[in-house]
Amino acid sequence: MKRNGTALSLLAAGMLAANPAWAQTPAATPSATSEKPRAEVRAEKVTPLKMHVVLTEFDGDKKVKSLPYAFVVDSDRNGYQFTKMRVGSKVPIYAGPGKDTQYIDVGTNIDCRVTRGDASTFRVELVVERSWVDSYVTSQAPKDTTDDKSSAPGRQPIIQQFKAEMEASLVDGQSAEVTQATDPVSGKMLKIEVSLSVLK
Repeated sequence: MKRNGTALSLLAAGMLAANPAWAQTPAATPSATSEKPRAEVRAEKVTPLKMHVVLTEFDGDKKVKSLPYAFVVDSDRNGYQFTKMRVGSKVPIYAGPGKDTQYIDVGTNIDCRVTRGDASTFRVELVVERSWVDSYVTSQAPKDTTDDKSSAPGRQPIIQQFKAEMEASLVDGQSAEVTQATDPVSGKMLKIEVSLSVLK
C-alpha cells in the first residue's frame, strides 16, 4: 500500500512538471461580466401640460354661463395618477325637527389624467362632475309634538347634477368639444371644451 501511494504521488508530480500551466491556473472566480445585470428602473418621460376646461351653459341659442378652469398636468406622472380640482360651496339642508342642519357640497369637480399617444398626441382622460342650486322651494315641517310649535325650515334648494367621463386625443395647442348634454327638466344645454398646450 505504501508503494502504491508513493507511485501515485510521483505520477501527479510528473503530470504537473509536464504541464506547468495547470499548476499556475488560479481557481475560477465569477467575473463582473458573468453577473446578471441588475434590473434598470426606466426613467419616466414626463411632459408638463397646461390644461383648459370650459363648461358653457346655453338656454336655447343664448349663452347663459361660462365657467373656465385651468391647471397643470404632468403626462405619465407617478403611476398615471389623476390630477384633481375641487371648487364649490356647502349649501345648508334642513334635516328635520330637532336635527342638526346638514350641508351638501355643490360646485365643480374635475379629475384629469394625460398619457402619451404617439410621438405628437396626448390621450386625455377627463371626469367632470358639476352640481348647482337651480331654484328653491318652501316647505313646512310637521308639528313638533313636544312643545306644539311648528318648525319652519324655510327655503329648500333644488340641486341639479351633471357628470361625464370622457377621453380625447389632442396635440399641442389643440382644443376640442368633448361633451354636449341637455338637462331633461330645464332644457338647458351644457357643453364642455378642453384644450392642451405643452409648457416650454
